[in-house]
Amino acid sequence: FQAEDGIRDDLVTGVQTCALPIFKVYEVNSPANSGLFTGYFEPEFYGARKRGGRYQYPLYKRPKDIISVDLGMFDENLKGQWIHGRLEEKTLKPYHERSKIADGALTGRELELVWLSDPIDGFFIEIQGSGRIRLADGGWMRVGYDGKNGRPYRAIGRDLIAMGAIPSEKMSMSAIRNWLSANPSRSQAMMNRNPSYIFFKERKGAGPIGAAGTALTPGYSLAVDPTFVPLASIVYLDASHPSDGMPRLQRLVAAEDTGSAIKGPQRGDLFWGTGKAAGENAGHMVSKGRYYLLSPR
Repeated sequence: FQAEDGIRDDLVTGVQTCALPIFKVYEVNSPANSGLFTGYFEPEFYGARKRGGRYQYPLYKRPKDIISVDLGMFDENLKGQWIHGRLEEKTLKPYHERSKIADGALTGRELELVWLSDPIDGFFIEIQGSGRIRLADGGWMRVGYDGKNGRPYRAIGRDLIAMGAIPSEKMSMSAIRNWLSANPSRSQAMMNRNPSYIFFKERKGAGPIGAAGTALTPGYSLAVDPTFVPLASIVYLDASHPSDGMPRLQRLVAAEDTGSAIKGPQRGDLFWGTGKAAGENAGHMVSKGRYYLLSPR
Protein backbone atom coordinates (compact mmCIF):
# COMPACT_ATOMS: atom_id res chain seq x y z
CA PHE A 1 0.00 0.00 0.00
CA GLN A 2 1.21 3.47 -0.80
CA ALA A 3 0.24 6.28 1.57
CA GLU A 4 -0.98 9.62 0.30
CA ASP A 5 0.49 12.96 1.39
CA GLY A 6 0.28 13.44 5.14
CA ILE A 7 -0.42 9.78 5.88
CA ARG A 8 2.21 7.52 7.44
CA ASP A 9 3.61 4.92 5.06
CA ASP A 10 3.56 2.35 7.87
CA LEU A 11 -0.08 2.81 8.90
CA VAL A 12 -1.10 -0.63 7.63
CA THR A 13 0.89 -2.61 10.17
CA GLY A 14 1.84 -6.16 9.40
CA VAL A 15 1.29 -5.76 5.65
CA GLN A 16 4.29 -5.80 3.35
CA THR A 17 4.79 -2.73 1.21
CA CYS A 18 3.69 -3.33 -2.37
CA ALA A 19 5.96 -1.97 -5.10
CA LEU A 20 2.94 -1.27 -7.32
CA PRO A 21 0.55 1.21 -5.63
CA ILE A 22 -2.91 -0.34 -5.62
CA PHE A 23 -4.80 1.86 -3.17
CA LYS A 24 -4.95 5.45 -2.12
CA VAL A 25 -5.16 5.53 1.68
CA TYR A 26 -7.19 8.23 3.42
CA GLU A 27 -7.40 8.93 7.12
CA VAL A 28 -10.96 9.70 8.19
CA ASN A 29 -10.57 12.58 10.60
CA SER A 30 -12.48 12.98 13.84
CA PRO A 31 -12.60 16.11 16.04
CA ALA A 32 -11.61 13.94 19.01
CA ASN A 33 -8.83 12.30 16.94
CA SER A 34 -9.99 8.89 18.15
CA GLY A 35 -12.82 6.57 17.21
CA LEU A 36 -15.44 4.49 18.95
CA PHE A 37 -16.16 0.96 17.73
CA THR A 38 -18.95 -1.22 19.01
CA GLY A 39 -20.21 -4.64 17.92
CA TYR A 40 -23.45 -6.20 16.74
CA PHE A 41 -24.62 -9.69 15.89
CA GLU A 42 -27.56 -11.78 14.71
CA PRO A 43 -29.42 -13.00 17.83
CA GLU A 44 -31.31 -16.29 18.01
CA PHE A 45 -34.65 -16.64 19.76
CA TYR A 46 -37.63 -19.00 19.87
CA GLY A 47 -40.85 -18.07 18.09
CA ALA A 48 -43.87 -19.21 16.11
CA ARG A 49 -45.53 -18.21 12.86
CA LYS A 50 -48.93 -18.27 14.58
CA ARG A 51 -49.94 -16.76 17.90
CA GLY A 52 -50.51 -19.20 20.70
CA GLY A 53 -49.27 -20.38 24.08
CA ARG A 54 -46.25 -18.38 25.24
CA TYR A 55 -45.83 -16.75 21.83
CA GLN A 56 -47.78 -13.53 22.28
CA TYR A 57 -45.44 -10.72 21.17
CA PRO A 58 -45.18 -9.92 17.46
CA LEU A 59 -42.47 -8.66 15.18
CA TYR A 60 -44.23 -6.50 12.61
CA LYS A 61 -43.89 -6.30 8.86
CA ARG A 62 -43.58 -2.88 7.25
CA PRO A 63 -47.04 -1.25 7.11
CA LYS A 64 -48.23 -0.20 3.68
CA ASP A 65 -49.28 3.23 4.90
CA ILE A 66 -45.73 4.36 5.72
CA ILE A 67 -44.60 7.06 3.31
CA SER A 68 -40.85 7.61 2.93
CA VAL A 69 -39.65 10.96 1.56
CA ASP A 70 -36.15 11.64 0.22
CA LEU A 71 -35.67 15.28 1.20
CA GLY A 72 -32.78 15.57 -1.22
CA MET A 73 -35.31 15.55 -4.06
CA PHE A 74 -36.60 18.89 -2.77
CA ASP A 75 -33.37 20.52 -1.61
CA GLU A 76 -29.81 19.51 -2.53
CA ASN A 77 -28.65 20.61 0.93
CA LEU A 78 -30.79 17.81 2.40
CA LYS A 79 -29.30 15.07 0.22
CA GLY A 80 -29.25 11.74 2.05
CA GLN A 81 -31.87 12.77 4.60
CA TRP A 82 -35.22 10.98 4.78
CA ILE A 83 -38.42 11.36 6.73
CA HIS A 84 -41.06 8.67 7.26
CA GLY A 85 -44.68 9.29 8.11
CA ARG A 86 -48.32 8.66 7.26
CA LEU A 87 -51.01 10.70 5.54
CA GLU A 88 -53.78 12.06 7.70
CA GLU A 89 -56.30 14.28 5.87
CA LYS A 90 -53.72 15.05 3.15
CA THR A 91 -51.10 16.04 5.75
CA LEU A 92 -47.94 14.01 6.29
CA LYS A 93 -47.60 13.33 10.00
CA PRO A 94 -45.05 11.33 12.05
CA TYR A 95 -45.69 7.61 12.18
CA HIS A 96 -46.70 5.81 15.38
CA GLU A 97 -43.92 5.79 17.98
CA ARG A 98 -42.90 2.67 19.90
CA SER A 99 -45.28 3.21 22.84
CA LYS A 100 -48.29 3.42 20.50
CA ILE A 101 -47.23 0.28 18.62
CA ALA A 102 -46.72 -1.56 21.93
CA ASP A 103 -50.25 -0.49 22.92
CA GLY A 104 -51.74 -2.03 19.76
CA ALA A 105 -51.67 0.69 17.09
CA LEU A 106 -50.96 -1.96 14.42
CA THR A 107 -53.20 -4.71 15.80
CA GLY A 108 -55.74 -6.23 13.39
CA ARG A 109 -53.89 -5.26 10.20
CA GLU A 110 -52.32 -8.69 9.53
CA LEU A 111 -48.81 -7.27 9.91
CA GLU A 112 -47.53 -9.89 12.36
CA LEU A 113 -44.48 -11.59 10.81
CA VAL A 114 -43.63 -13.91 13.72
CA TRP A 115 -44.62 -14.24 17.37
CA LEU A 116 -42.04 -14.23 20.19
CA SER A 117 -42.27 -15.29 23.83
CA ASP A 118 -40.78 -12.08 25.25
CA PRO A 119 -41.08 -8.46 24.06
CA ILE A 120 -37.45 -7.93 25.10
CA ASP A 121 -36.42 -10.44 22.40
CA GLY A 122 -38.07 -8.26 19.77
CA PHE A 123 -36.40 -5.14 21.15
CA PHE A 124 -32.96 -6.71 20.79
CA ILE A 125 -33.69 -7.97 17.28
CA GLU A 126 -34.50 -4.35 16.44
CA ILE A 127 -31.22 -3.13 17.92
CA GLN A 128 -29.25 -5.69 15.90
CA GLY A 129 -31.35 -5.22 12.74
CA SER A 130 -31.77 -8.95 12.09
CA GLY A 131 -32.37 -12.27 13.85
CA ARG A 132 -32.83 -16.00 13.50
CA ILE A 133 -35.96 -17.57 14.96
CA ARG A 134 -36.11 -21.22 15.97
CA LEU A 135 -39.72 -22.07 15.16
CA ALA A 136 -41.90 -24.00 17.59
CA ASP A 137 -43.00 -26.41 14.83
CA GLY A 138 -39.42 -27.03 13.66
CA GLY A 139 -37.00 -25.26 11.37
CA TRP A 140 -35.61 -21.76 11.34
CA MET A 141 -36.74 -18.37 10.11
CA ARG A 142 -34.40 -15.49 9.36
CA VAL A 143 -35.78 -11.95 9.68
CA GLY A 144 -34.13 -8.83 8.32
CA TYR A 145 -34.59 -5.07 8.35
CA ASP A 146 -37.40 -3.69 6.18
CA GLY A 147 -37.78 -0.08 7.26
CA LYS A 148 -38.49 2.02 10.31
CA ASN A 149 -41.13 4.34 11.69
CA GLY A 150 -38.89 7.39 11.24
CA ARG A 151 -38.75 8.40 14.88
CA PRO A 152 -35.31 9.33 16.28
CA TYR A 153 -33.25 6.56 17.86
CA ARG A 154 -32.53 6.87 21.58
CA ALA A 155 -30.01 4.64 23.35
CA ILE A 156 -31.68 3.53 26.58
CA GLY A 157 -28.29 2.51 27.97
CA ARG A 158 -27.58 6.19 28.61
CA ASP A 159 -30.85 6.49 30.53
CA LEU A 160 -29.99 3.46 32.66
CA ILE A 161 -26.62 5.00 33.49
CA ALA A 162 -28.19 8.39 34.29
CA MET A 163 -30.69 6.84 36.70
CA GLY A 164 -27.99 4.81 38.43
CA ALA A 165 -29.36 1.44 37.34
CA ILE A 166 -26.13 0.36 35.61
CA PRO A 167 -22.65 1.83 36.31
CA SER A 168 -21.10 3.32 33.17
CA GLU A 169 -18.04 1.05 33.42
CA LYS A 170 -20.32 -2.02 33.39
CA MET A 171 -22.60 -0.91 30.56
CA SER A 172 -23.11 -3.50 27.82
CA MET A 173 -25.91 -5.08 25.84
CA SER A 174 -25.91 -7.96 28.32
CA ALA A 175 -26.29 -5.52 31.21
CA ILE A 176 -29.25 -3.82 29.52
CA ARG A 177 -30.88 -7.20 28.83
CA ASN A 178 -30.38 -8.30 32.43
CA TRP A 179 -31.91 -5.11 33.81
CA LEU A 180 -34.97 -5.33 31.56
CA SER A 181 -35.50 -8.99 32.48
CA ALA A 182 -35.10 -8.28 36.19
CA ASN A 183 -37.61 -5.39 36.09
CA PRO A 184 -40.64 -6.71 34.16
CA SER A 185 -42.98 -4.02 35.53
CA ARG A 186 -40.70 -1.27 34.22
CA SER A 187 -39.17 -2.86 31.14
CA GLN A 188 -41.75 -1.74 28.56
CA ALA A 189 -41.69 1.85 29.80
CA MET A 190 -37.91 1.82 29.57
CA MET A 191 -37.97 0.41 26.03
CA ASN A 192 -40.59 3.03 25.09
CA ARG A 193 -38.01 5.73 25.81
CA ASN A 194 -36.63 4.79 22.41
CA PRO A 195 -39.45 5.94 20.08
CA SER A 196 -37.80 4.38 17.01
CA TYR A 197 -39.32 1.11 15.79
CA ILE A 198 -37.93 -1.29 13.18
CA PHE A 199 -40.01 -3.40 10.78
CA PHE A 200 -38.92 -6.75 9.38
CA LYS A 201 -39.37 -9.19 6.55
CA GLU A 202 -38.47 -12.85 6.16
CA ARG A 203 -35.20 -13.45 4.33
CA LYS A 204 -34.13 -16.59 2.53
CA GLY A 205 -30.59 -17.78 1.88
CA ALA A 206 -27.33 -16.42 3.25
CA GLY A 207 -27.42 -13.59 5.68
CA PRO A 208 -27.99 -11.41 7.44
CA ILE A 209 -28.00 -8.78 4.70
CA GLY A 210 -26.44 -5.38 5.26
CA ALA A 211 -27.43 -1.99 3.87
CA ALA A 212 -25.09 -2.56 0.92
CA GLY A 213 -27.27 -5.51 -0.13
CA THR A 214 -24.60 -8.14 0.61
CA ALA A 215 -24.45 -10.97 3.16
CA LEU A 216 -22.45 -9.94 6.24
CA THR A 217 -19.24 -11.79 7.14
CA PRO A 218 -18.46 -12.32 10.85
CA GLY A 219 -15.49 -10.23 11.91
CA TYR A 220 -15.09 -8.56 8.52
CA SER A 221 -18.26 -6.51 7.95
CA LEU A 222 -18.48 -3.03 9.44
CA ALA A 223 -21.47 -0.72 9.86
CA VAL A 224 -20.48 2.89 9.14
CA ASP A 225 -21.93 6.34 8.65
CA PRO A 226 -22.18 6.59 4.83
CA THR A 227 -21.83 10.37 5.10
CA PHE A 228 -18.14 9.76 5.75
CA VAL A 229 -17.45 6.27 4.34
CA PRO A 230 -19.12 5.03 1.14
CA LEU A 231 -20.96 1.74 1.40
CA ALA A 232 -19.15 -1.21 -0.20
CA SER A 233 -15.76 0.42 0.33
CA ILE A 234 -12.73 -1.22 1.96
CA VAL A 235 -11.54 0.03 5.36
CA TYR A 236 -8.48 -0.81 7.44
CA LEU A 237 -9.64 -1.15 11.05
CA ASP A 238 -7.33 -0.75 14.05
CA ALA A 239 -9.23 -1.15 17.33
CA SER A 240 -8.90 -2.95 20.65
CA HIS A 241 -10.47 -6.41 21.00
CA PRO A 242 -13.46 -6.70 23.37
CA SER A 243 -11.89 -9.68 25.18
CA ASP A 244 -9.00 -9.12 27.59
CA GLY A 245 -5.72 -10.57 26.45
CA MET A 246 -6.66 -10.77 22.79
CA PRO A 247 -4.58 -8.96 20.15
CA ARG A 248 -5.88 -5.76 18.60
CA LEU A 249 -8.28 -5.99 15.69
CA GLN A 250 -6.05 -4.91 12.81
CA ARG A 251 -7.55 -6.01 9.53
CA LEU A 252 -9.22 -5.04 6.29
CA VAL A 253 -12.99 -4.94 6.60
CA ALA A 254 -15.87 -4.10 4.24
CA ALA A 255 -18.21 -1.18 4.93
CA GLU A 256 -21.41 -3.12 4.26
CA ASP A 257 -23.97 -1.79 6.73
CA THR A 258 -25.35 1.22 8.58
CA GLY A 259 -27.06 1.76 11.92
CA SER A 260 -29.24 4.33 13.66
CA ALA A 261 -26.61 4.84 16.37
CA ILE A 262 -23.63 4.82 13.99
CA LYS A 263 -23.14 8.49 13.29
CA GLY A 264 -20.07 10.60 12.65
CA PRO A 265 -16.48 10.05 11.53
CA GLN A 266 -14.44 7.27 13.18
CA ARG A 267 -17.61 5.52 14.34
CA GLY A 268 -18.15 1.86 13.45
CA ASP A 269 -20.06 -1.27 14.43
CA LEU A 270 -18.34 -4.61 13.75
CA PHE A 271 -20.50 -7.63 12.89
CA TRP A 272 -19.55 -10.67 15.00
CA GLY A 273 -21.82 -13.38 13.59
CA THR A 274 -24.83 -15.38 14.81
CA GLY A 275 -25.69 -16.78 18.22
CA LYS A 276 -24.60 -16.56 21.84
CA ALA A 277 -20.80 -16.50 21.41
CA ALA A 278 -21.07 -13.73 18.82
CA GLY A 279 -23.37 -11.86 21.16
CA GLU A 280 -20.78 -11.98 23.96
CA ASN A 281 -18.15 -10.30 21.82
CA ALA A 282 -20.60 -7.82 20.32
CA GLY A 283 -22.15 -6.94 23.67
CA HIS A 284 -18.82 -6.15 25.30
CA MET A 285 -17.21 -4.28 22.44
CA VAL A 286 -16.69 -0.61 23.32
CA SER A 287 -13.32 -0.08 21.70
CA LYS A 288 -11.13 2.90 20.98
CA GLY A 289 -9.40 2.94 17.63
CA ARG A 290 -9.32 4.33 14.13
CA TYR A 291 -10.02 3.34 10.56
CA TYR A 292 -8.57 4.31 7.20
CA LEU A 293 -10.39 4.34 3.89
CA LEU A 294 -8.71 2.49 1.01
CA SER A 295 -9.70 3.71 -2.45
CA PRO A 296 -8.65 1.64 -5.49
CA ARG A 297 -6.59 3.64 -7.96
